[in-house]
Amino acid sequence: MPATPQRRRVARRLTAGAVALTAAAGVVAAALPAGADSGERHHGSGKPGHGHGRTVDVQLLSFNDLHGNLEPPQGSSGTVTEKLPDGTTKATPAGGVEYLATSLREARKGHRYSVTAAAGDMIGGSPLLSGLFHDEPTVEALNKLDLDVTSVGNHEFDEGRAELLRMQKGGCHPTAGCFEKTASGKPKKFEGADFPYLAANVTDEKTRKPILKPYWVWKKNGVKIGFIGVTLEGTPNVVTAEGVKGLKFGDEVETINKYAAELNRQGVKSIVALIHEGGQPASGTYDYNCDSPGPGDGISGPIVEIAKNVTPKVDALVTGHTHQSYACTVPDPSGQPRTVTSAASIGRLYTDTTLTYDRRTKDIVRTSVKSANHIVRRDQDKAADMTSLIARWNALAAPIANRPQGWIAGDIAGRGSTAYESPLGDVIADAQLEALSPADKGGAQIAFMNPGGIRSDLAYKASGSEGDGVVTYGEAFTVQPFTNMMNVVDLTGAQVVAALQQQVSGSNEAKPRILQISKGLTYTLDTTKTGAARIDVASVKLNGAAIDPAKTYRVAMNEFLAGGGDGFAALGQGKNKLVGASDLDVFNAYLAKNTAADKPLPVPAADRITVVK
Repeated sequence: MPATPQRRRVARRLTAGAVALTAAAGVVAAALPAGADSGERHHGSGKPGHGHGRTVDVQLLSFNDLHGNLEPPQGSSGTVTEKLPDGTTKATPAGGVEYLATSLREARKGHRYSVTAAAGDMIGGSPLLSGLFHDEPTVEALNKLDLDVTSVGNHEFDEGRAELLRMQKGGCHPTAGCFEKTASGKPKKFEGADFPYLAANVTDEKTRKPILKPYWVWKKNGVKIGFIGVTLEGTPNVVTAEGVKGLKFGDEVETINKYAAELNRQGVKSIVALIHEGGQPASGTYDYNCDSPGPGDGISGPIVEIAKNVTPKVDALVTGHTHQSYACTVPDPSGQPRTVTSAASIGRLYTDTTLTYDRRTKDIVRTSVKSANHIVRRDQDKAADMTSLIARWNALAAPIANRPQGWIAGDIAGRGSTAYESPLGDVIADAQLEALSPADKGGAQIAFMNPGGIRSDLAYKASGSEGDGVVTYGEAFTVQPFTNMMNVVDLTGAQVVAALQQQVSGSNEAKPRILQISKGLTYTLDTTKTGAARIDVASVKLNGAAIDPAKTYRVAMNEFLAGGGDGFAALGQGKNKLVGASDLDVFNAYLAKNTAADKPLPVPAADRITVVK
């Protein structure tokens, strides 16, 4: 019989326990001095430490949107904005799985009842260290982190259903094969995740059944907590069509309510929903109080309506997708406060939530729930097993990862930029225009880049053995990891303007998705207006000339945008498509052609979009 994720985990823990039993006894004794809280609250009969009290405190540790970031993220992407006691803020370096492991292991000390969960996008959009190996290193790291359960996110579908199932069940990649070898030199099979991926609202179009487990129940000493996992219903809008082929994504609320009722019928009254959909807090500081002036008043976005409509049977919501930090209480349909959390992204934070379980009712005492986010600081010890894991995979990646691609004169902000137009967005759009402007390559006149496809900054400071200002293949891959093929299509001027309007209207009205644009294209974005009116149509110009609504323009973009992704239906209307090289190849070719050690790429001014505030 093949080993299940749970059997593999038990076997691994027993092996580790046999080695460290004596040492662990000393650690536990040191961690629990006389009078220390053991993780249980004892009321009425029962002896402390034996789990016979009325209520038990269960620690729920959670995180989301790791995106395969095993090493500390570069530049401003790898910081957390922290509010200081005097009211000022500072950027604190954070993240890296070596530090995340240490943080979680320290947090678990003294807690007899502890479960670790995640809210999707553990993989996908990953840096080269993980992405080059189809995210096997990240799944291995999550196993070592003792992750108990996670929902799927939209990025779990980047490589399609079959690859997601391989992440769960194991096996070598169908085309790349096995990446490692055993001591005897034979191919080493990827074992898969020790934890269950939950996909309650992702069903096969033909069978109408979930492609993975819809829920999972954590059990210890009679304590039972059910976890239901869903991704956003709009996943097909943010993933390539091939990645979600043959799949249907259901309504989050309807799905959660359905399975919460099913869990209740099985006697599971304590339930946590893992939802890969999120919100926007009013402040960017990680410890912002989003319950001020009242419960949930400081947060907006899709998760608010979801939280207000998910059945009261669910006791807490762990969320993700928006890469924001919050720990709020949003009223459920009965008007009772309920915890809703998110731990930013890429391993920079984790959430520690206390769920007080009532043994008599088998439910969570909502009034006792406490939750807070914590920074994964880099001034703590690294987890040695994670350091070894990173070193092992880095050794395999080194021949490709360390290859120089170009030079930059300073930090070029991309993912970490807070502006509508980022310097790195300009560079990428220019690279695409240059590669696809020749007549035999598509004749592009304009290039658009989706902001969500820019996964990192380009940092000037050296990492590893490279020199300052050098951009390696690994760094370029981290910026553009999806290997989307470039497309050039015919669009009318009216369609180009419509695409610009779709940045701030329709599904993008509440949270604008501002396309990064190539040189020569300029326009004004008036944030004092609403909806599509925020785009000043008269200001849209190409090389100084007004865009002609009736004229046909050749427009370059990646295949995701060309399919109408991210709500850009107008871009999906292109005709006479020509398929070019991958976005990553185009980016690297641009760096090679336009930079040198004595001629580094200057940091762009990012002045193509005039913003009226």
